[in-house]
Amino acid sequence: MSVKVALVGATGYTGLEVARRLVGHPDANLVLATARADAGKQISQVHPSLAGLIDCQLEKLDPESIAKRCDVAMCCLPHAASAETCQLLCQAGVRVIDFSADFRLSSLPVYESWYSVTHPWPQRVGRTVYGMPEFFADEIATADLVANPGCYPTSAILPLAPLIKAGLIEQNDIIVDSKSGVSGAGRSAKVGTLYCETNESIAAYAVGQHRHQPEIEDLVGRISGEPIEVVFTPHLTPMNRGILSTIYVRGKGDAGETLVPMIHQCWNEIYQDKPFVHVVDHLPATGHVSMTNHVQMTARAAGNRIVLICAIDNLAKGASGAAIQNMNVMFGLDQASGLR
Repeated sequence: MSVKVALVGATGYTGLEVARRLVGHPDANLVLATARADAGKQISQVHPSLAGLIDCQLEKLDPESIAKRCDVAMCCLPHAASAETCQLLCQAGVRVIDFSADFRLSSLPVYESWYSVTHPWPQRVGRTVYGMPEFFADEIATADLVANPGCYPTSAILPLAPLIKAGLIEQNDIIVDSKSGVSGAGRSAKVGTLYCETNESIAAYAVGQHRHQPEIEDLVGRISGEPIEVVFTPHLTPMNRGILSTIYVRGKGDAGETLVPMIHQCWNEIYQDKPFVHVVDHLPATGHVSMTNHVQMTARAAGNRIVLICAIDNLAKGASGAAIQNMNVMFGLDQASGLR
């Protein structure tokens, strides 16, 4: 089969990454792309790197037209606006992968508190599958709506959830220190992401206030069955793409060097048949996974703590690559199709 894909909100970095991946996908094609301000232009006018690769004119959003022409819509819109659009698309009969945070959390009050909005489709909060096939593949396969994971949470959930579930680490003393490339802030112009602001500089931001903190706590808790508490601090680094998360935890029972092999064994058992998650002996770096959907992670002992290190590409496994992986699961394709 050939899956017909609509890209809703095609002008950002995640939209570009989806389009690039679909160019080389053997079982899916981009047949429709939407944009509000740039409707009428060719997608290659907005993303010149697509010139000669995709011939697609940007259109205004029309859920009924998408339903007639497409099997799945990838919705790359801001929170709240995305939920409203997803509802219209689902009601029109289109399966949807949503890139926003609108359906990731299980609690409506937590969502509305952190995002300071009234949710446009509250009935689906806590009733939408989280798009991480490593844990939720069966639910994703039959879902009409999938909440694509956040980039920072992906780099924390994958290392932490198996260890909490196995009882190897303490659940209430977790520090997640993450560094991201500037593309994680999106394509729209902002003072904080101007070249002169980010070049030769690294800075923490949204300390104690970042909206990915409740997502990390929620999903690790859902997967492991145990509530956790996380201190999460993100940093903006002078690189285009990538996330490196350094996670500080305390072991239960055995500590130090004796716990590291147990952690690696736990990860290997959980991810042995998962194509993109790799437990490595070396220290992962963002360059090791750049432009791929792969995850590299390792553990080290450091005094009375264990340090978990995880590297992903924020635009691939942290966003668009994960969406392609979710689409593959939804339509019964090889998870790695279009992602090799």
